[in-house]
Amino acid sequence: MSPATSGLSAIDWIIIAIYAISTLVLGWWFGRKQETTKEYFVGSGNMNWMLIGVSLFATLLSTISYLSTPGEIIGKGPIYLTNLLALPFVFAVVGFVFLPIYMKYRVTSAYELLEENLGLSVRLLGVFMFLTLRLIWMSLLVYLAAKAMIVMIGVDESWIPWIVIVTGIVSVTYTTLGGLKAVVITDLIQTILLFGGALLVIAMVTIDFGGFGWFPTEWHENWDKQPLFSFDPSTRITVLGTVLSVFVWHTCTAGGDQVSIQRFMATTDVKAARRALATQLIIAAVVGITLGFVGISLLAYFQAHPDALPAGMNLKDDADKIFPRFIAFHLPPGVSGIVIAAMFAAAMSSIDSGVNSITAVVTNDLFDRFGKRPRTEKEHIRLARILALSIGLFIVCLSPFMGAISGNITTITGKTVNLFVPLIFCLFFFALFVKFAKPAGVWIGWACGMTAAILVAFSGDIFGVNPETGYDPISFQWTGPVALLVNIIIGTGVSYVLSRKDAALKAQA
Repeated sequence: MSPATSGLSAIDWIIIAIYAISTLVLGWWFGRKQETTKEYFVGSGNMNWMLIGVSLFATLLSTISYLSTPGEIIGKGPIYLTNLLALPFVFAVVGFVFLPIYMKYRVTSAYELLEENLGLSVRLLGVFMFLTLRLIWMSLLVYLAAKAMIVMIGVDESWIPWIVIVTGIVSVTYTTLGGLKAVVITDLIQTILLFGGALLVIAMVTIDFGGFGWFPTEWHENWDKQPLFSFDPSTRITVLGTVLSVFVWHTCTAGGDQVSIQRFMATTDVKAARRALATQLIIAAVVGITLGFVGISLLAYFQAHPDALPAGMNLKDDADKIFPRFIAFHLPPGVSGIVIAAMFAAAMSSIDSGVNSITAVVTNDLFDRFGKRPRTEKEHIRLARILALSIGLFIVCLSPFMGAISGNITTITGKTVNLFVPLIFCLFFFALFVKFAKPAGVWIGWACGMTAAILVAFSGDIFGVNPETGYDPISFQWTGPVALLVNIIIGTGVSYVLSRKDAALKAQA
């Protein structure tokens, strides 16, 4: 396979356009007969568990994995793939501890559960944290997709806002029209494209090598030192840190994020929800390994064809750009269009799911909770669609500002989402598992956990980076575990002290 000299062809653009139009038609089709908000937000609560599992995968991984995993392995090393070791533990904890409790409550918004046990202030804290998390998450995804696209079409960063607008308009429009059913069906299509695109890249490199000669037999010179464990907190990636960080992220997302809980509620019962979770984790493992092979194969390909990289681009510093570069310049016409559609499908799968979930939360936890519920279901659905459109426009406007966060895609993601995911889960942990929890204890625990998360995530900006390695003094991998531990310990301790004081006062009375 000779290095290509041109980017996307006309047939590639046609394929991308066909995909975008198809998603809009799908949204219109599912939205024609929707008459209730239950159909719009949770698909009437009887959706197929396999579709829900695929949707969970597509929503929670999307562009982050599709772009970050190959780039991480090309530029840093393959140890991040050990995160797959965390998945069986995730299934055990979420499937057999969380789901039996959560599925007892057939709620549209998960944050209704918080008010019942901890009061309105904690419910509103959960809503605020969720909205912040999802808005930043979706804005980051759109920005990363746009950054990859400018590499593919060979334009400068001034084009990013325009690409963001197009991506946002398509995904928000079909979400606004079709609700959760359109989102879930589209997620299935997007997952197929995503996985197929990764396989195509591996196949093309394998053909070029005449076999699997691209697979490494020793530690590559391009890779960092990535030990099993290190007492040095600045070590960027370790096996233990990876497994622990991914375990915390998955369990906290399943136990506190409306995006996940909403999908579990869309299944019929606990068994169906557990099967959906298993489907999500199995697909995540298969696609994760495949994307790992994409990174390894591309590292070998561009090392064998150094002339295929443009001037100024190298495998270490520009690792996140290598996959998009190969897609646009080294795949046959038509094939590039399919893979690019897969990449944007990954971005849109998180936008559509996030917008639908945010709309559900705003509608139920703000409008309905404070007596602003529309008089009819038809008006309720209309309000939900207006909210979905407004949220999408906000995301489009916020996306260009995501470039201010330093690091590669994996680092940026770890710094941002782990500021919120463990802390949102902790609210549910106190509400459902700590019988003596007090609102004041929950708030103090949250404040301490957030402070700890910020100090870890942005340790380089606060304390200065290591002058020799250029890395933060505390690895981004510890953001989630530290935030979770600090929040639970302090929140539980304060709640216990307050509960003892209350008991003492009651005894005196």
